[in-house]
Amino acid sequence: MAEALEFRIHGMDCADEVAILRRDLEPVVGRPERLSFDIIRGKMSVAIGTPEVTSNRIVEAVARAGMRAVPWQDVQPHAAERDFWERRGRTLLTVISGVACALGFALHARSAGVQAALGSEGAGLAEAVPVLSAVFYTVAIIAGAWFVVPRAWRAVRRMRPDMNLLMTLAVIGAVGIGEWFEAAVVAFLFAFSLALESWSVGRARRAVEALLAIAPPVARLLNTDGTAAEVPAEQVQVGARILVKPGDRFPLDGTVARGVSHVNQAPITGESLPVEKAEGSEVFAGTINGDGALDVEVTRLVGETTLAQIIRMVSEAQSRRAASEQWVDRFAQIYTPVILAAAIAIAVIPPIVGFGDASDWFYRALVLLVIGCPCALVISTPVSIVASLAAAAKNGVLVKGGTFMEVPARLQAVAMDKTGTLTMGTPQVVDVVPLSGHSEDELLRAIGAMEARSDHPLGRAVTGYVQRKGVDIPAATDVRAVQGRGITAIVDGRRYWLGSHRYLEELGQETPQIHDELEARSSAGRTVVVVGTDDHVSGFVTLADAIRPEAVSAVRALRETGIAHIVMLTGDNLPTAERIAREIGIDEVHAELLPADKVRAVEELVQKYAIVAMIGDGVNDAPAMGRATVGIAMGAAGSDAAIEAADIALMSDDLSKLAWLIRHSRRTLAIVRQNVALSLGIKALFVILTFTGHASLWAAIAGDMGVSLLVIANALRLLRASA
Repeated sequence: MAEALEFRIHGMDCADEVAILRRDLEPVVGRPERLSFDIIRGKMSVAIGTPEVTSNRIVEAVARAGMRAVPWQDVQPHAAERDFWERRGRTLLTVISGVACALGFALHARSAGVQAALGSEGAGLAEAVPVLSAVFYTVAIIAGAWFVVPRAWRAVRRMRPDMNLLMTLAVIGAVGIGEWFEAAVVAFLFAFSLALESWSVGRARRAVEALLAIAPPVARLLNTDGTAAEVPAEQVQVGARILVKPGDRFPLDGTVARGVSHVNQAPITGESLPVEKAEGSEVFAGTINGDGALDVEVTRLVGETTLAQIIRMVSEAQSRRAASEQWVDRFAQIYTPVILAAAIAIAVIPPIVGFGDASDWFYRALVLLVIGCPCALVISTPVSIVASLAAAAKNGVLVKGGTFMEVPARLQAVAMDKTGTLTMGTPQVVDVVPLSGHSEDELLRAIGAMEARSDHPLGRAVTGYVQRKGVDIPAATDVRAVQGRGITAIVDGRRYWLGSHRYLEELGQETPQIHDELEARSSAGRTVVVVGTDDHVSGFVTLADAIRPEAVSAVRALRETGIAHIVMLTGDNLPTAERIAREIGIDEVHAELLPADKVRAVEELVQKYAIVAMIGDGVNDAPAMGRATVGIAMGAAGSDAAIEAADIALMSDDLSKLAWLIRHSRRTLAIVRQNVALSLGIKALFVILTFTGHASLWAAIAGDMGVSLLVIANALRLLRASA
């Protein structure tokens, strides 16, 4: 049985339509969490549950909301694209409205003069409008109000006054008092502002939608005989081998099985420089191969790639409204009816009490309807949030919704996992100490020969170090594994052994000096591999989980942003954790923790600091990330469970992006506040001017349009944000 009913929603273009659909569908489905929306693809999902709902009931409910639903399985692959009317209809009608308005004015001015065409500012002295001009004005009004009137009518039926109703009443009222040109201009400019809003949101969204096209639809599948055949990427199975030529994009996620190349991973991780890939390296769909051909073993199907997950998460993020967006919605629900009531009162009460001319007060009421329209206020926040989400994705920080975009700005404390987050998560050689007259090269030759075929992480780390040092590795003979202790082999005609401190003790070759040396390194949380011959110790190699290169500067940058407390949570032993914490500059350490212990530690932080982030990369970090105010995952190397549990993912595993994210979140909040203050401030000024009789429809139109343009331009500045 399917887990959800899925529909293509025609007419769902922004978060405003999502809010309308939620209001109409929640009574049908019972619980709001059963509904999810993908605005980019125009897709709505209804989770299977109680009460049980049918596709027909969903289609009917969507129709009542003024949109059209088609079951997703009935949508052809190419039909997922919006048709011409959906993509260009609003723009086309806006252009028609503007052209018709200009033609009507030109004919009117030619017939009666410019002053008559401009109107009489509601004084009841409007000149008669020539028939042809009236026809053009009517066309302008119909085209401009085409998308507005149906929404206004639905607002009346729901008894929920909105900006569409305010504008419709203003246009009708202007026609009623003979101000045809002003009515046409109001209709055109309101349509233009809505088209501008749609364009601005679309521009921000397209910065993320560009990801959809970067993975090629075909892959070169390698056959058993070594030949390659191009096949659709969705037909390639996990475990298959594909060939990626120089300059090509990777069609699927996988692991390099053969070849060496540099790969541009900027589309996924935001890294500015190409990354070297060799055998065993992970590669992502949509990234660009450099100068070497790579044989890649596929690890994820086309719908499960890292790129597909990013697209899915960003799509879902569009419908998750931020706290500021929710506040604006609640405010508008109160503000709009108040403006409507005030306009009615202005039109009715003064004439009744004999204060002034009725047509003059009616005109003032129309001015109030236009300037009182919450258009700029309503669009100010969603445009800012979508632009902010797009800028973050462009910089390799995937935020799963507006509600999580605002949280980093208020962070007080940060908890970090150690392994894989603050450290690389793999052992690295720290130092090589030759003894008993041996040189470093001799020691490395012996170690490299004995570990050449090892699959153990320590063995791979040592072998990699030997290769990077350029030391020739001879062939070892008579290689024997000593269970749980080490290896013995003949290298360069001499028998060597390699193993742990315990193995050294068993061989009886340890001296007090060597014992103290090894104990000091072990107590510092490091692993020691000892090498010797039949009669003496030849030296030892120290390994440790390497600290990420950017960890120290990232923690310092977090402090500079004002984070009060930084904590390390790890399942590793206390000496290792304390050593790493000292080197990085962590305030507090909790070691030897189980997943449940990490959850308790995060809960204590939340109680003390209220707004807390948890950063991790593993399955054992997922519960703690879920308990934090905001969970942040290391997206490139992190586990699927951690990424799914997180609210934010660092796709390049770059900890320096944390401080950037906090600053970006604060910039976003600042712009949202600027837009809200600007919208309300300008409207308050015009409301005062309206009551005193110093505002006209022209001024109201200019004020409303000007504020809308300003808040959109201000919001789109966020798209230029870069780390």
